[in-house]
Amino acid sequence: MKIDLSGKTVIVTGSTSGIGLAIARRLAGTGASVVVNGRSEAGVDAAVVLITKVVPFAKVRGVAADVSTALGCAKLVEAVPSTDILINNSGIFEPNDFFDITDEDWTGFFEANVMSGVRLSRAYIKGMLQRNWGRIVFVPSESALNIPTEMIQYGATQAVQLAISRGLAELTKGTAVTVNSMLPGPTLSEGVETFVKELAKQNGQPEEEAVALLVKQHRSTSSIQRFPVV
Repeated sequence: MKIDLSGKTVIVTGSTSGIGLAIARRLAGTGASVVVNGRSEAGVDAAVVLITKVVPFAKVRGVAADVSTALGCAKLVEAVPSTDILINNSGIFEPNDFFDITDEDWTGFFEANVMSGVRLSRAYIKGMLQRNWGRIVFVPSESALNIPTEMIQYGATQAVQLAISRGLAELTKGTAVTVNSMLPGPTLSEGVETFVKELAKQNGQPEEEAVALLVKQHRSTSSIQRFPVV
């Protein structure tokens, strides 16, 4: 299927690696002007170079801004005042025993995983409505529906993202602005790969066995029983 987004601007938050980078790379091939976002200048620059190598005709630029903070969101909006498509992909995860998760941890997860999308959607959706065209996509994981016991704080923020996207979809009903969510399952991104390596080291087992055990214990409903790669 050929997708032509020529003339459209797309912001993909958290797009210097993993799923976000894959999304940005794919959208760059559609003719859209893609804005790559991440916390560090080095990471953003590296992602821009990678995308332009894979997609030589890509229109891509980077904005380093930590969207887990209000200041970072404001920095991104200042750099890109208007967008046609917003992909709220940025987020964090960390396995923790529920009883060890502090109030500060909960607040940090909420700011990074929920408020980033809230602030950016609030900043851009009015312009989309005025132009009567826009797309907002939230990227919570399937943990929004399948809350992991080892990451309850993470799963809770994914469920909230799902609720926000549903509410915004109702808000934009009857217009040419759409709001949706996509819920990818466990994916062998850089972050998950690091987690698996640490788990394998702790248990003194090969990484392949660590992945198999992780899927069996925590993702038993997976139809492929493995982590896909991006």
